[in-house]
Amino acid sequence: MIYTHSDSKIDSILHLIKEETAFGKKVLRNSDALLTIVWNRGKAQEAIIDDVSYNFPAQTILPLMANNTFEFSNAEDLIVWQFNREFYCIVDHDKEVSCAGFLFYGNRELLFIELDHTYQKKLDGLVQIFEDEFEESDNIQGEMLRMLLKRLIILTTRIGKQQFIPDDIVDTESDLIRSFNMLVENNFREMHQVQDYAELLNKSPKSLTNLFARYNNMPPLQVIKNRIVIESKRLLRFSDKSSKEISFELGFEDPASFSRFFKNQVGISPTAFQKQYL
Repeated sequence: MIYTHSDSKIDSILHLIKEETAFGKKVLRNSDALLTIVWNRGKAQEAIIDDVSYNFPAQTILPLMANNTFEFSNAEDLIVWQFNREFYCIVDHDKEVSCAGFLFYGNRELLFIELDHTYQKKLDGLVQIFEDEFEESDNIQGEMLRMLLKRLIILTTRIGKQQFIPDDIVDTESDLIRSFNMLVENNFREMHQVQDYAELLNKSPKSLTNLFARYNNMPPLQVIKNRIVIESKRLLRFSDKSSKEISFELGFEDPASFSRFFKNQVGISPTAFQKQYL
């Protein structure tokens, strides 16, 4: 079952996908710039995200970015929400949900957020309310669905922070890490050094590196490199652009520099990576 709400006036869209077998039968390129929240209500299954295989545990939520590709072995066990920024912009509403730079645009590996029995019941109830609201057709349906989506995001963020953010981290430090992550997301094509971001945050590169290390996050420089690699792979795989064109799009001075960077991070050259998908 696929429920959809859209508004052509502002190009907004929200999907609720429930137990839809076809959803996970092929690699999906998320070309519509949709953020995705996936809840595995069944047994553990395989999730292939950006060509990497992961164990997707039972009763776990997985947030995915618009640039992720994904494939699931048992899509019939999934509940999926997808929405674009026109429907609900998490950056503009960060004071409401505090998920930008954490659930989405974060610097960690994928977040597999485990649900205990209490949260499972809460989500089951929320899914039912979503379904009921999709059946309505009045002029406030969009706002009602936005409220429900915001509730889902807040709930997921709350659980995720309990599991992934140490108890001793203070809000100001957590917000600094999230701000860094968002700056990387918005500027990785032009800014490749920690110093660039440290200046925007009025911090020294050393203080940022020490902060990330204190909370067992990957170093800030690696966050930047990883984001460039993700975009490199996406462009090499799904666009018609040459390695040379991609190198300039991602802010490298010349194709040779990009090739060296990519091979150091991925293990093969951009050309070899691209040939895998021809």
